[in-house]
Amino acid sequence: MSNTCTNLDKNKEECSCTYEPCPRKGKCCECIIYHKRKDELPGCLFPSEAEKTYDRSISHYVKCMS
Repeated sequence: MSNTCTNLDKNKEECSCTYEPCPRKGKCCECIIYHKRKDELPGCLFPSEAEKTYDRSISHYVKCMS
């Protein structure tokens, strides 16, 4: 099995994360694992303005969605 993401280019085009130095940009599986380990959610789940704060906490997500 290959470790290369076959959707990397498409994922990068659709990724809404504004944190530019992120090494996981377009690598959705890695992003989810990374944030899950930190008890966070990936930026793509947040509304645009909330994503730009870089606060990926679950409590911030709940506030944004209320």
